[in-house]
Amino acid sequence: MRRRPWGCVIAAVPLVVLSFLLQENEEEHLRENPSLEEKKKTLWRLNQEQLGSESRDHLAAFKNMREAAPVLQQATYRLLAGAPPQGRRLLAAGIASERGPRGTYLLDTLRSLFQASSEAELDHVLVLVHLSGGDPAWLGQTAANISGLFGRHIEARRLLVIGGGLGGAPGPGHPGSPSRGSACGARRAGRRASYALLMNFARNLSEYFLVMGDRVRCSPEFISSVSRVLWAWRALPWAVLEFSGLCLSGKVVRAGDLGRLASLLLFPADLPIPSLLSEFRLLLAQDAPIRFNPAVFHGSGRGSVAGDPCAPPEEEEEEAASGEPDNPAATVLSDMMAAGSAPPQVAYVLNKECYSVLSPVRGNYLAVAWDRPQRVARVAVLTGSEPHGLHLLRQGRVELGLGPPVAGHCGRHSLLGPLVAGRLDQAVFSEARLSCLRLLVLAPQEPWLLVRQIRVWTWPEEADAEPAASGEDAGPAPTRSAARQ
Repeated sequence: MRRRPWGCVIAAVPLVVLSFLLQENEEEHLRENPSLEEKKKTLWRLNQEQLGSESRDHLAAFKNMREAAPVLQQATYRLLAGAPPQGRRLLAAGIASERGPRGTYLLDTLRSLFQASSEAELDHVLVLVHLSGGDPAWLGQTAANISGLFGRHIEARRLLVIGGGLGGAPGPGHPGSPSRGSACGARRAGRRASYALLMNFARNLSEYFLVMGDRVRCSPEFISSVSRVLWAWRALPWAVLEFSGLCLSGKVVRAGDLGRLASLLLFPADLPIPSLLSEFRLLLAQDAPIRFNPAVFHGSGRGSVAGDPCAPPEEEEEEAASGEPDNPAATVLSDMMAAGSAPPQVAYVLNKECYSVLSPVRGNYLAVAWDRPQRVARVAVLTGSEPHGLHLLRQGRVELGLGPPVAGHCGRHSLLGPLVAGRLDQAVFSEARLSCLRLLVLAPQEPWLLVRQIRVWTWPEEADAEPAASGEDAGPAPTRSAARQ
């Protein structure tokens, strides 16, 4: 398994965006300096001084921003096929598509989306397509092709095709403004403007917004998979939820945040949309990605569109751990009342035996304390019987912990995620070595609970890694069971 340096890729982006937020406040001051070099030095100095003292103010302002940028408030739209739905849907799936040298694969993406979804699922979704390009004939023909293939979805107001343009005169460097850079740079700016227009239009059409590209395959029943996760996470703090390892597709945001995100996409710098989505997540205080397995969106397999060097790649990241789990050696304990003689360690041993408990109550736990701190890549927790899912944990959450474990618990725990339909399967994005995993019961249930299996994937040890902490300060622990792999 290869570790992904995701933190390094986006580490520098927050300073860039915060500098942009600060720049407007300093323009008047800089105009008083006659020297261009002095202006640059002054801006750098002011930014360095203010990033520390005012970054919280800017973050608060960004969080409180509800109105879109002026060019989006003045945006103009035209309906190319279909009409807006009556009432808000649960989810709007937004696709921005443009004409390339070899055409577009948009029709294939729409076909995959509708074939993967049932009629009942589609009743809760709006598929919103934004077409961009300067050729009216292509726009009209593409809209006609969509209407011919997916007419019944247009009639049911499940599919809407629009075109749009930014209002006013965007400043130099903004997407949508004339570009003196490379042709590919201008195309990237145009794509950011297209997604900004798409998100701006969708602000009041749904509760959540799913970002999709136009070269994507959808897994069967992906709408149900996404909906169950959204229900489980509805009351928890998050900015972006990820349902694939693709650069762009499969990311969900709250519709109430679309104005802010659309404005961020008009940020005057040649940054790709995935980087700005990562920055958006950081600005809203979500430090690490929240990504669910298995992925429900996949690349079309074509990579970059043949003959179009400017086409954005929808490369699929290597899964955090796609092979078998390795469940490193650990101590396992629980305060739940076992239904039989099996110890809690059976939930951690990679076999088909379950840990059965009676009448769990809120606050009950099953804890895993690793013998050595681990770099965890992925965690899966499965409850309930197979194949019917009886006696699953109806309300529960999984936490990961740092520090030497005491009685199976670490000093600091953080949420990995709630169980969704009795299970959790998530990638872990942490540079720290983790020491504990804890499954918590959040509500009482009767009469049984089956903890079927806990699976853990770890990154391989680095050759120059420092020796792990011995855990000698763990202190006394209650009677417990140890699982050894």
